[in-house]
Amino acid sequence: MFKMVADMGSIARAAEQLHCVPSNVTTRIKLLEEELGEKLFIRKGRGLIISPAGVVFLDYTNRILSLCQEAKRAIEPDALPSGELKIGAIESSATGRLPKLLSKYHQLYPAVQMQFSTGTWTQLLNDVINHKLDGAIIAVQSDHPLLNSVEVYKEDLVLIASSTYGEIKHPRDLIGKDVFMWPEGCPYRKALQNWLGEHDVSVPIVSIASYGTILGCVSAGAGVSLVPKGVYEQFKNIGGVHGYSFSQLTSIQNYFVWNKSVGRHRAKDAFVDLLKVTF
Repeated sequence: MFKMVADMGSIARAAEQLHCVPSNVTTRIKLLEEELGEKLFIRKGRGLIISPAGVVFLDYTNRILSLCQEAKRAIEPDALPSGELKIGAIESSATGRLPKLLSKYHQLYPAVQMQFSTGTWTQLLNDVINHKLDGAIIAVQSDHPLLNSVEVYKEDLVLIASSTYGEIKHPRDLIGKDVFMWPEGCPYRKALQNWLGEHDVSVPIVSIASYGTILGCVSAGAGVSLVPKGVYEQFKNIGGVHGYSFSQLTSIQNYFVWNKSVGRHRAKDAFVDLLKVTF
């Protein structure tokens, strides 16, 4: 109940999700606060915000609930994957690589309730570390001591531009054009910056955290971008976009990461196995 109230920011909305009356939730939260000797929430208007003590307790709550799920899985050695599976991915992977895989996974393991989300690689790593996600696909290698990782696939890179620009043969052809890329920290942006730097080319880069918006700007003739091939393949039929490949723009390795402290997790393990055979 505490986690649900923290997630929803409201006793009433938490009660709806828990299928009970608000007074029951209120009573349980008060009893928990009395036991802990600390206020877990601060009232703000009609809602609640979590207190500093509540933030600390929520971290333990997530770990406790994760351990409970692990305990249930551990005593069902012969069961097919089932239960909840929380997977995250960077948007390029979610857009270009995962739609067919997620559909196939659901067909193979219908008893698994998949929760899928996207985010930046730093956000996804933090969510896996804090047990908010069971695993995530990112495009950087992590050496965090709490995480395990496995290589899943490499993303080829494609420079895209409006077909009205004429052929692009060299980085110098980008001079005078706007370049749309994900914000700083994106490995694909870094690959483009390195490529331009090797040829002493400097161009303005506009930060846009959405491949849909980037593709829309490029197709409208507003500029160019460097995107994973999987994203280009998904959107190339929208018209007005042409792709260019350059040998100097090396592929970017993608990884699946999960928390070392989590033991056997059949739903997650089956997802990893499917990743390996699909790509």
